[in-house]
Amino acid sequence: MNTHASGHQRHPIGSGATYAGSGVSIAAGEEAVDLMKPYTEKTHRPEVMGGIGGFASLFRLPINRFRDPVLASSSDGVGTKSAIAQALDVHNTIGIDLVAMVVDDLVACGAEPLFLQDYIACGQLDPERIASIVSGIADGCVKAGCALVGGETAEHPGLMAPQDYDLAATAVGVVEADDILGPDRVRPGDVVIGMESSGVHSNGYSMVRHVLLDIARLSLEGHVEEFGRTLGEELLEPTRIYALDCLRLARETDIHAYAHITGGGLAGNVGRIIPSGLTAVMDRRAWTPLPVFGYIAGHGRVQREEMEKAFNMGIGMVAIIGADDVDRAMAVLTARHVPSVVLGTVERSGHEQSRATLSGDHPRF
Repeated sequence: MNTHASGHQRHPIGSGATYAGSGVSIAAGEEAVDLMKPYTEKTHRPEVMGGIGGFASLFRLPINRFRDPVLASSSDGVGTKSAIAQALDVHNTIGIDLVAMVVDDLVACGAEPLFLQDYIACGQLDPERIASIVSGIADGCVKAGCALVGGETAEHPGLMAPQDYDLAATAVGVVEADDILGPDRVRPGDVVIGMESSGVHSNGYSMVRHVLLDIARLSLEGHVEEFGRTLGEELLEPTRIYALDCLRLARETDIHAYAHITGGGLAGNVGRIIPSGLTAVMDRRAWTPLPVFGYIAGHGRVQREEMEKAFNMGIGMVAIIGADDVDRAMAVLTARHVPSVVLGTVERSGHEQSRATLSGDHPRF
């Protein structure tokens, strides 16, 4: 894991300019690397070759496990959820969100996440804060079964405020060519299963901050009775990582496709895995959105249609499955402690009809 460094250090009058004087400290970067090593090492799989410090990371592809392996990759970030973490000075969970956003996109096509690399840009490098962020990334990688093999920490003095940072990551996975999931497998009569989210996850935080902090002027430290904790704690709840659950489900049942419910909401993302001529008809009465969504809607007078575009509304991952395997799938998810509901079915439709629709009204929302 390569790293650049931090710390403002004025050079003495009459001396030459230095890298530290420009706002970048190599020493702080090296300290950060030392602090993050224990976190990265706990994620290593047998295929990882070498350790932190090289110019590139090495991972031996386990091709002996596959007849026709296909690599899959995904890149993403956490968006403005990081602003909540920075405001509260809590940095050890935002990395879980980062991992979730990339590995759960990978698993949507049936790919097993193999390894991940992160990129952390900051205004001024604080080694302990960077190590705390990386500890969360490592926790997420453990939950997803993938290795954290490297990354980059870069200081951008003059471009970012000293306490600001932003996160991004790329993950690589592998899937047998014959096992790739997607719209070509979806058939009329298939069943739509929704897996419960842990909260807002990592999408829609620009609206969250606008409604709750700018309009309602609420305090992140304030206790909210509906949540049983502070507003900040609710908003920093880590994104649920479904990767290992989805891989197990694909091994044990007749899964046809997955949709990771991120920006665009439930209908928008499910529509991406439904082929032309079919539509996924889902019933809002199948589940009750988590309290946080009603809280946001109430304080901002946000219409349901707008909420459903911006947020997952309580469903973080969707599986399209053959009707004969629904009971088995629900049993697998229950055993893995993933609360799930049957949302609806896949039906034939005209070409002009939306590929995913929602009907009915949410109970108690």
